[in-house]
Amino acid sequence: MGANKTLLILPGDGIGPEVMHEVRRVNDWLRRKRAVNFDIFEDLVGGAAIDARGTPIAPETVARAKEVDAVLFGSVGGPKWDKLGFDMRPEIAILTLRRELGLFANLRPAVVFDPLVEASTLKPEVVRGLDLMIVRESTGGIYFGKPRGVETLPNGEKRGFNTETYATHEIERVARVAFELARTRQKRVCSVEKANVMESGLLWRETVSALHEREFADVELSHMYADNCAMQLVRNPRQFDVIVTTNLFGDLLSDLASMLTGSLGMLPSATLGGLDAKGRRHALYEPIHGSAPDIAGKGIANPLAQVLSFAMMLRYSFAMEEEAKLIESACTHVLASGLRTADIMARNCAKVSTQVMGEAVVRELDKLGG
Repeated sequence: MGANKTLLILPGDGIGPEVMHEVRRVNDWLRRKRAVNFDIFEDLVGGAAIDARGTPIAPETVARAKEVDAVLFGSVGGPKWDKLGFDMRPEIAILTLRRELGLFANLRPAVVFDPLVEASTLKPEVVRGLDLMIVRESTGGIYFGKPRGVETLPNGEKRGFNTETYATHEIERVARVAFELARTRQKRVCSVEKANVMESGLLWRETVSALHEREFADVELSHMYADNCAMQLVRNPRQFDVIVTTNLFGDLLSDLASMLTGSLGMLPSATLGGLDAKGRRHALYEPIHGSAPDIAGKGIANPLAQVLSFAMMLRYSFAMEEEAKLIESACTHVLASGLRTADIMARNCAKVSTQVMGEAVVRELDKLGG
């Protein structure tokens, strides 16, 4: 690979350290068998950082995150820290990283693995073979727009208000990520908003259309209202390749899409920033399942979402497509062999621990690419 790539690992809280341990084993395999060498730094975030340093994320951790080529994040939070003030929530760690690294494009794949097709609540014929990607704008929109607040009206009533706002450059940069991603897939983008009732949605549609015409005419572009998109995801999800949408609608639609697959324990994600002067893109990769404090320390968590987040990192930060596919294939083969952690347990399968699932992935890597 030439000079070593740099990676910051932030296991976090709950099951984060347990599932990250299995990623370390996959990384060790790549180092031994494929001479893939990362200079790895590890640090505390979330509740673990609060306990050790009195803050959800230390300034030196943020500084390190800005220096490395990619950040691999576990999960944060748990009841132990629920009573702390708003600015001391463990989740501040991930929000701070998104802001400081300028991570504006959240990539949430929804992939149905053949061995898990029965786990979905939808009929197998509807979800079999599903492979879609939602690109959610993650630093703008109604979650960040101003003015916002709660005010007392002259009549004594209270009024809560938020502002949905997008500027042209915010729309263009996330749409560009979606179009570029589609070029590596089926070359189809569906842009989702509510242009029929929201001015911000109208600007979104106009801006995406103009960018498509200028730079991405080779990609097929369609538009859909968010309510119809939700309906279509349940009716016929395989019609989609890449969906690009706003922060609010992306929040809702990506959770809906995740459940098409049957288990949160299987789903990775990536959040990308823009290219810097050196052509490098800040990026953070994490599973979407959260810290699951109720099962932390029991050795029963599913490590596959964290392992698949590592595969996304190889693909999008290091252009290591072959290695990413190898890891994804290993996960599929393990599932096809009938091994399951508790969250995806099914009839006639063998329930295994976090560690055994990680070992099985490494064994499959030996078979597929040893």
